[in-house]
Amino acid sequence: MKLTALIVDDEPLARERIRTLLATEPDIEIIGECADGRSALTTLRERLPDILFIDVQMPELTGLAVLRELAKKPAVVIFVTAFDEHAVNAFEVHALDYLLKPFKPARLRAALVRAREQLAKKSSADDATARLLALLESRQAPDATPAHVTRFSVRDRDRTRFVKVTDIDWVEASGNYVVMHAGKENFVLRETLAAVEAQVSPKEFFRLNRSALARLDRVREVEPTFNDEHVVVLTTGARIPLTRGVRELQERLKFA
Repeated sequence: MKLTALIVDDEPLARERIRTLLATEPDIEIIGECADGRSALTTLRERLPDILFIDVQMPELTGLAVLRELAKKPAVVIFVTAFDEHAVNAFEVHALDYLLKPFKPARLRAALVRAREQLAKKSSADDATARLLALLESRQAPDATPAHVTRFSVRDRDRTRFVKVTDIDWVEASGNYVVMHAGKENFVLRETLAAVEAQVSPKEFFRLNRSALARLDRVREVEPTFNDEHVVVLTTGARIPLTRGVRELQERLKFA
């Protein structure tokens, strides 16, 4: 018997990764994808999947808000999250799974193993969902421990410097390294762009394209270019191509 799955994430690349990996699972049937919480809520009210992959942080309606508004919830919920590793360690205790961006294929397969086990005992899955919802909500409370880094440590010749996240204007990928642009200074860090993105708040940073991540409060304007393409201009004067939708950036800026 096939298990149905719904993918909810505002990032097209994240949805594509889950969809591609699930295609190798013969007992999983994807019944749809949603790019925001509102459409997810509509879809879930019409048909509940066996397994729901849902992003925690999304503009307007978060993954938590979607689940709170549902009278009946999917049997298994697998959260897709950018919380840091220390925060998600606590999820293990609550018996419901998560995918920490950027996740590896083996991590998704492990989540599916747990999902299949939970589906075999429905009541346990319901209890686990309720417990993890409570945990996530508590971590978003004002006095909760911050889920994202506030500084990056960067080697600078024979010393280590600590770069405040609030000082970073934008980050660009360069192979297995990234270059952090902070005012007039540039810092090279041996990390992938996806790894850096996973450590900063999605409320503060936005992936403009495959190779660039920018701080939202540094965005000054968006200019059209040729072929219906656009470039983002930062307050520093940096000009960065935008390959994601302008409307998506506009929505995210409302909450920055």
